[in-house]
Amino acid sequence: MKLFSDFKRSLKLPEVEEIFDLLIFRPLGYLLVKAIYRTRITPNQITFFSILIGVAAGVCFGVGTPGVIEVGAAFYIASIIFDCADGQLARLKKNGTRLGRLLDGFVDYITEASVFVGVALGLRPEGWIDSRWWVLLAAAVASTIFHAMLLDYYRNRFLNIVNGFPAYENEDYHSFKVEREALRVSGKHPIRRRFIAFYLYYLEIQRRLTLRRQPAKTPRPVDPADFRKANGLIMRLWTILGTSTQIVMLTLCILFRRLDVFFWIVIVVLNIVTAVLFFIQTRIDIRLEGSVIE
Repeated sequence: MKLFSDFKRSLKLPEVEEIFDLLIFRPLGYLLVKAIYRTRITPNQITFFSILIGVAAGVCFGVGTPGVIEVGAAFYIASIIFDCADGQLARLKKNGTRLGRLLDGFVDYITEASVFVGVALGLRPEGWIDSRWWVLLAAAVASTIFHAMLLDYYRNRFLNIVNGFPAYENEDYHSFKVEREALRVSGKHPIRRRFIAFYLYYLEIQRRLTLRRQPAKTPRPVDPADFRKANGLIMRLWTILGTSTQIVMLTLCILFRRLDVFFWIVIVVLNIVTAVLFFIQTRIDIRLEGSVIE
């Protein structure tokens, strides 16, 4: 019983968890967490290891030979297990940091970039002309980034409002701006300062993608319970665009040598889903009288 209660504590709210995470990756991540819980291994160390495994997957796909491709697929799946485990460990030990949260947000992008580069170099289907291959690959990459940014925005907004905190992008945007300015004045930690600057740019893109604007008047505080009730279902639907779903699809398509299927699902099907979800989400926000916008 304690094992199950600890597992539940290691999760985010159920509405924001992706289906493959709940069924596969979170349970496996939890087993990893239990194995290292009493060690000095930190969530940030797990995050860095997840990045290394993700890059290794991309290298294997770049080689593109039978056997090595299968190893790459195993690395790819392992990377998301470790990506799940870092947050689970942080929640159970309550030792997460702002830097760790920032790093964790970029793990998926680094892994996806490595994998897509590997796919581009080593797994072009036989007979495909260069222009067709590169156009579809670029469209799939752009769509994947677009989906991830929208999901990341709405998921973190949901978590913060339901838990009674300010909207995620406001909290991070202003606190990281202060830190970046302090680092600029001091001249210390230039790598961290550039990393924060990139993250602020990422948050600004999110704000533009979601059409967030300053309201004409100060919005009334939104009740967390009302917000959760109004957004619970749409939040579950947003998770269809999540990383684990796309990793499972891409891995299967790689193993069956049908990358064209993955491209069309991401470029056509998921973009249609995104448009529908965005329309519904906008209606929900309007119904809540703008109280969750900015």
